[in-house]
Amino acid sequence: MKILVTGGAGFLGQQLIRAMLGHASLDVGGKPMRIDRIVCFDQAVGAITDPRVTNVVGDIADAATVARLVDRDTALVAHLAAVVSGTAEADFDLGMRVNLDGTRALLERCRALGQQPLVLFSSSIAVFGGSLPPVVTDATTPTPQGSYGTQKLIGELLVQDYTRKGFIDGRSLRVPTAVVRPGRPNGAASGFASNIIRDPLAGLPTVLPVDPATEMWVASPRAIVAMFLHAIALPGADWGWHRSLNLPGLTASMAEELAALREAAGERVAALVSHQPDADIMRLVKTWAARFDAARARALGFTADRDFPSIVRAYIDDNPAAIKLG
Repeated sequence: MKILVTGGAGFLGQQLIRAMLGHASLDVGGKPMRIDRIVCFDQAVGAITDPRVTNVVGDIADAATVARLVDRDTALVAHLAAVVSGTAEADFDLGMRVNLDGTRALLERCRALGQQPLVLFSSSIAVFGGSLPPVVTDATTPTPQGSYGTQKLIGELLVQDYTRKGFIDGRSLRVPTAVVRPGRPNGAASGFASNIIRDPLAGLPTVLPVDPATEMWVASPRAIVAMFLHAIALPGADWGWHRSLNLPGLTASMAEELAALREAAGERVAALVSHQPDADIMRLVKTWAARFDAARARALGFTADRDFPSIVRAYIDDNPAAIKLG
């Protein structure tokens, strides 16, 4: 079996590929398949060196490139490539090209081959926004309030319809905000939720641009990758007709995040975070959903993190080279 991971050089893509490489075979739609080759596709080369991994650099919206990526041996496509929220809002054309045109190009290539590969689409809780109920449920109508959320919702609808037509076996996961995100900050508007943990643990000062009482729906990279693999393993019949799913997570305020940082690393490290309110970021954050009842996902066997301190401990364990507490 050949696997394609778009956005494979990103932190979630790399963690997903590493998790896959830990198995000789992978359950795909309820059927065990041997992993022969994983194509890591992105705008940069991934860091994983393994004889089963091939790195390809290119443009996800280029049909000729996508045609070379997806062939008749491709049984699984994990579509993680995206321009993140802040960048998609700032550069409308780039967001539309990558998040919408790229997804359409990928789905069209799968359709043209007629092989019905399993397609995992990484969507986002950004499909919800504006005036929302206190708790978002599986019955809550998506109401995106930004370009990124709109593009992700359109992608979900395409995955749904291509599945209905029998072109793919699709499943779209509405991913919570990934915390703690390793590496350098990216263009995600939610990046501060990771910055206030990652940077102080590296001995660097950072800024909290929102009120400490601000809440977000979050999950660790560990939990997200485990849920990706679970979504891939489930038979299509278990999903039924509705192929979009709100993933489990936990609600954490920024004050709770800082308390977990203080517990793990002490007051001196926590003091590296300064509060400098940013009205533009606050205005955007207020449109985000922070509480979910992911009943359908839990019934399908998806699980998330126990609490936020466990997320901080997992980050420290997984990224020892980035921790400087001396």
